[in-house]
Amino acid sequence: MQRSLKSVLLLWSSVMVFMITLGLGTAFAMSPEMYTISDYWGDLIGIITGDWQRVGEIFTFLQGNEFFMWGFLLIITVIPLIFAGHLLIVGAKHFDHGGNQILFFPLTARIIHFIGALSFSMLVISGLLIVSGQFFGGGNFIRFARYVHLGSALLAAPAVLGMLVIWFKDMLPALCDIKWLFILGGYLSKELKPVPAKKFNAGQKMWYWCAIPGGIVMLITGFLIWGFGAELDVIRISTIIHNVLGMVLVAFFLTHCYMSIFAIAGSLESMKTGYKPEHEVHILHSLHKYKESDVVAGGHH
Repeated sequence: MQRSLKSVLLLWSSVMVFMITLGLGTAFAMSPEMYTISDYWGDLIGIITGDWQRVGEIFTFLQGNEFFMWGFLLIITVIPLIFAGHLLIVGAKHFDHGGNQILFFPLTARIIHFIGALSFSMLVISGLLIVSGQFFGGGNFIRFARYVHLGSALLAAPAVLGMLVIWFKDMLPALCDIKWLFILGGYLSKELKPVPAKKFNAGQKMWYWCAIPGGIVMLITGFLIWGFGAELDVIRISTIIHNVLGMVLVAFFLTHCYMSIFAIAGSLESMKTGYKPEHEVHILHSLHKYKESDVVAGGHH
């Protein structure tokens, strides 16, 4: 199965490289002048949308009715309420932290994750302020939020690429992920039964494949929104993509925060030390095959 998956990924990558190369080659051949990335992006979106005037109408409708602001407001209100209900009814999972500890996150992974977590949190907060700029009256406060947003994006870029590399193999789909989804990882039950998951469960993989590729798209569209050589219509459709995808990312981000801070008692400690208690691993990552060298006695890591 892994061999088939690798073959599909290789074929898909080859097709994408061929299409991009063909598109760029055609563009350069047709234009005697310098053909910029913005030009190529504009032509590509033009082919996809067909009629820029319709894109302008859609953008005006969404922006004029403050769709983005209300969409984000709905997400940051409803999702925390759902998780608050889960915490009150089901409660957090507690594991024995006094036994053996298993290395899950090496130092490099922890540093990259910390940079990613910090920058993404700043992006979410500053982004929500920007999209709600009219509510806050605009001015210097929102202008400052924009600069924070840009700075956070520059900080997030290397973290996104780093996480793409270090966790790519462990985040590939597996059959056990289907079983995990059917029982929602056991988080609807108070019992501590072994859950079918490897080093990362299906929920973590969903967050990864949303946040990493999605983060790259957000970086590209955010760059275009700032208007570095992009045309107005390119900025409009980039704004639509940026905000709609942003809603998805914020929803997953809130879920990730809840699972990391509240749903599993003491789980933040693992991102600080890199170790998870053996009891937690045997329950929540029952299929994870770790090395004996990764195991240390409790309190000695």
